[in-house]
Amino acid sequence: MTVTTDSTAPGGAGHDERLRRWRMVLGGGEADGTGCSLAGTDAAMDGALTALYGRGDARGDGRADHRTARDRSAGLGASAPSVARWLGDIRTYFPSSVVQVMQRDAIDRLGLSALLLEPEMLEAVEADVHLVGTLLSLNKAMPETTKETARAVVRKVVDDLEKRLATRTRATLTGALDRSARISRPRHRDIDWNRTIRANLKNYLPEYRTVVPERLIGYGRAAQSVKKDVVLCIDQSGSMAASVVYASVFGAVLASMRAIATRLVVFDTAVVDLTDQLDDPVDVLFGTQLGGGTDINRALAYCQSRITRPADTVVVLISDLYEGGIRDEMLKRVAAMKASGVQFVALLALSDEGAPAYDREHAAALAALGAPAFACTPDLFPEVMAAAIEKRPLPVPDTAGGLRNP
Repeated sequence: MTVTTDSTAPGGAGHDERLRRWRMVLGGGEADGTGCSLAGTDAAMDGALTALYGRGDARGDGRADHRTARDRSAGLGASAPSVARWLGDIRTYFPSSVVQVMQRDAIDRLGLSALLLEPEMLEAVEADVHLVGTLLSLNKAMPETTKETARAVVRKVVDDLEKRLATRTRATLTGALDRSARISRPRHRDIDWNRTIRANLKNYLPEYRTVVPERLIGYGRAAQSVKKDVVLCIDQSGSMAASVVYASVFGAVLASMRAIATRLVVFDTAVVDLTDQLDDPVDVLFGTQLGGGTDINRALAYCQSRITRPADTVVVLISDLYEGGIRDEMLKRVAAMKASGVQFVALLALSDEGAPAYDREHAAALAALGAPAFACTPDLFPEVMAAAIEKRPLPVPDTAGGLRNP
């Protein structure tokens, strides 16, 4: 006879595990209803969570506070040592992706930004794009003793992003540049067979089941000369921090390609051209100043004044479109650029977090001009740029997460 045990029944292993998880979620106290106590690593994890999301004892020793969830409030204490100890705890008990979320929550909920100005704190944190954005916003207030540590943190993140994004970006855009320079008398290896067959379907011979290609269409190989001009126009208002980081990395990658002349412009109510710093995206990032107002019209006016080959130029505006300048002038500039042959791309964000809050009226106005505004992930950005270079419809993400052409 076989005896089975219901693991979810009281006393079963599954039941106890479920109670333990609920206890971790609810945070303890009589009102949680679990009757479950924690010990060892579980108690230490609970203490780290309570310090951030509930009322902890701020000692960093992992002992949980036994108050009801209703009474709980966050607190890590005001001293750098207690926060540094907490940062070490969460890196011990949680995976990197969770650590990054908890760090962002600590900065947002507990106002710990000022503590990041201390070198020992920077050495303890888990570096990511959002931390870089926070450091950039604190750049002007950062003491000299902290700046070198901050640059090291930023460089680590930038180097990791370049390793992830550079190879695919160069390969995708090199192919797009080749295809954008089609020739009518290609060598055999340069024939674009798909387009050649479509162009010669009228010459299909049924008896031979073949197409006679009277006209060959091929790819032109990208020469050493500049084929396209790309202008990245980046809103550096506070809400665009992650986009500024990614755009700076992409700007450096594009600038490394001989066939693309890249210009990088950042703006708030003033406009700063950082093109001469594109060989080092860390210098670009520390040349930005997150926060302040927004004057898109002024930024586009500057970019428009630098365009010399409209038919071979792609302008990428990265902004949430909350315009503090002259709205009608902004739209007229976009219309004028498009009429001259410029490929205009409007990105509400360049980040992994989806669409931010944005000005829907301005987005609709741009769409009416044939420039749909959409949020773009870093992984999709090379495809967007390739489409713009080839002058084909942009791969706009739909609400279901797939792609559609506008």
